[in-house]
Amino acid sequence: MAEVLFLAHRIPFPPDKGDKIRSWNMLQRIAERATVHLGAFVDDPADLQHLPMLRKLCGGDVKLIPISKRQRWRRMLGGYFRGEALSLSVYRDSAMAGWTRDLMRRRKVGGIFCFSGQVAPYALQHLTGGRKTVMDFVDIDSEKFREYASEATGWRHRIYARESKLLLAFEKYVARQFGSSLFVSEAEAAAFRKLAGSWAHTVKVIGNGVDHALFDPETVPAKLGPGPVVLFAGAMDYKPNIDAAVWFVATSWPVVRARYPSAAFVIAGSNPTAEVKKLGGKDGVIVTGRVPEMPPYLSAADVVVAPLRIARGIQNKVLEAMAMAKPVVATSAAFEGLHATPGTHLLIADDPTAIAQDILALLSDRDRRMSMGHAARRHVTEHYDWNACLAPLDALLGLDAQAMV
Repeated sequence: MAEVLFLAHRIPFPPDKGDKIRSWNMLQRIAERATVHLGAFVDDPADLQHLPMLRKLCGGDVKLIPISKRQRWRRMLGGYFRGEALSLSVYRDSAMAGWTRDLMRRRKVGGIFCFSGQVAPYALQHLTGGRKTVMDFVDIDSEKFREYASEATGWRHRIYARESKLLLAFEKYVARQFGSSLFVSEAEAAAFRKLAGSWAHTVKVIGNGVDHALFDPETVPAKLGPGPVVLFAGAMDYKPNIDAAVWFVATSWPVVRARYPSAAFVIAGSNPTAEVKKLGGKDGVIVTGRVPEMPPYLSAADVVVAPLRIARGIQNKVLEAMAMAKPVVATSAAFEGLHATPGTHLLIADDPTAIAQDILALLSDRDRRMSMGHAARRHVTEHYDWNACLAPLDALLGLDAQAMV
């Protein structure tokens, strides 16, 4: 059976945030076709409980290395003085480097899959010997930091601008070394080709799907209150999600509450920062923190919003809401990369007042909510299936029928 080294900057389970949803589905597919050796970092100690399950799934070696917040800051400080991108220096780890070198000496690894550029350095010295090599950038991290820099001032602007410049140089180099470089959407791939020029000759697109069985409209809803429910879902320690929640509560939400005083705005997602927590408990805003499962919360929503002003790639939160047959109001940034028809499958608005008016129009028209939700569910079921989306991965890693025996 073929053997594949799978490296990830974050343990691919549980699939409770955007990057882990994608990496988990990719890991499952590869593990069905090859023996997988998994190396990943762990930022939540509770995730270490999944080690036995991952060993059973992969069939090969599994190396999980925890990283504490203190370690992250110390490594970033060292990376700054070495002139490195900080998001790379966080994952500079001698134990992972040693494990990777030892594994490549011991085992006949025929393919290498890196999820996120932060782990590419562990693979760069092993890209020879006829191995199939795949780098899944997902989206362009350097562009994300460029957008952060454009919104920041002072030292934050300087740090973000520095990170963007260093990451872009690294991304271009990595794309030139790997056999295939993946992005989650045509829009991201096109943007990277423009930035990288001839260095982007390996670029390909593999999109995201949805677990249609998990995100089922028949899911029993959570109990969130008697009035209309507007929901925003996402990891709430992630800067674009924090910005979206704070901005929406300050601008669009008062317009909705003026019409529907009993309406609740539910922010459902793990690790809410102090800034997000402050939003809860007033004006109908509910901050849940981590929830056991997202489908019951989506099921309870009358409208789902994705008011992102900074976004890269495809937003799983939008696809999952659509799979649950919920009407979605999203910004253009959250919509980019999706293949769907505004006005039929979801609504797009960027101005805070326009966002609020779209929400109010949906709340006042149950038939329209139902019609849009059903159209969204049908569209996602037909066009966003994980098996279909990930099928090209087999050939990129050489996992055809012959390679599997």
